[in-house]
Amino acid sequence: MAELAAAAGVSRASFYRAFESREALLEALDLQPEPDARRRLLDAALKLVGAHGLTALSMDDLATEAGVSRATLYRLFPGKAALFTSLLHEYSPLDPVSKLLETRRSEPPEVLMPEIAITVYRAFYGAGESRLGILRALFFEITTLAPETAEASEELIRTIVGSLAIYVMEHMQAGRLRQMHPVLALQSFIGPIFFHLLTRPVAERVLGFDIDGEQAVTLLAENWLRAMAPERRES
Repeated sequence: MAELAAAAGVSRASFYRAFESREALLEALDLQPEPDARRRLLDAALKLVGAHGLTALSMDDLATEAGVSRATLYRLFPGKAALFTSLLHEYSPLDPVSKLLETRRSEPPEVLMPEIAITVYRAFYGAGESRLGILRALFFEITTLAPETAEASEELIRTIVGSLAIYVMEHMQAGRLRQMHPVLALQSFIGPIFFHLLTRPVAERVLGFDIDGEQAVTLLAENWLRAMAPERRES
């Protein structure tokens, strides 16, 4: 924006009086992005963020990789925060798990929890491609709560962890799951699944691990269910 103001021969203050933001300028210019630009940018971001992380991502490199102009990029994604939010909705388990909890929360844990595990697996190994790079990047951003991605990370935590915690607590109160802090219960469910996803390529290559992915996470979910079974009282 500073370069643009200088090229126009006006001060930055004058420029921002006329256009409050980059988006306002693009709107005034009526620059419409190409129909497939958003998809190309997200595909390129998946590749670059998966390889190098969000912090190291250059928005200029992203535009070049996607074959779009910088104006188109910033029209669709004003910054890394907006890009990260879109990556969450597009490639994380956020939306599919939320939908599962919304439509099937009446089902018991022995039915729903393995389905959630499979849904998470498919989010990162969907359509036969591995998205482990984005899993590592998302995990880093979510656990560090960096300022530019904190809002999107908190949305993911509230949406999935919050909904799952309520579901688990309901079944604890009904006596179907053992009583414990719901956050610990979810950590013991999610932790082994994420560890399996992250280490699966090494296990396959080095240890000859050959169990189907969906079967593997189902077994992990069933182990969690056994561990969470209410303690039987001796008569």
